[in-house]
Amino acid sequence: MRAFPGSLPRALLIHRWLGCLLWLGWATAAVCANPAWEGRVLHVSDGDTLWIQPPHAAEAVKLRLAGMDAPEICQYWGPQAWQALRQRLQGQTVKVQTGRRDVYGRWLARVHFQGQDVAGWMVSEGHAWSPGFKGLPGPYEPMQRQAQWQRKGMFAHPLGLLPPREFRRWHGSC
Repeated sequence: MRAFPGSLPRALLIHRWLGCLLWLGWATAAVCANPAWEGRVLHVSDGDTLWIQPPHAAEAVKLRLAGMDAPEICQYWGPQAWQALRQRLQGQTVKVQTGRRDVYGRWLARVHFQGQDVAGWMVSEGHAWSPGFKGLPGPYEPMQRQAQWQRKGMFAHPLGLLPPREFRRWHGSC
């Protein structure tokens, strides 16, 4: 399988584009095939979910910020995390790099605003966790530790908090 320098193998790119075409329709298929694209934030659903309108596409794309997990909207600090993300991004143009889909059908994506990684900003401000996987630290673990040490945002809570994954396990999603 021949690969382009610094990119995915051609067959994987074609497969990804066809998958996007089937799931999203012709207009947004080009968005998924490109490694990075720009779009305008139309709606912020909660502390880690955005609706972004790609240029030249009929429908907005639902994205989840990769590498972090914000509190559920009905959980302690959930409304504050949602408000922080909404105030920062609502109506703004962002740069997006999509990955795969999550179990809820959202695209997992890295989103940058004015050159700053939005997920990293959310974690460093104490609005989200950087969950690890299979014993490995999350991608924003140093930022999370710094926010915890500085008692920023939700990390100022004196009793500690239940991470969203545990919250959903005990209470379900909101």
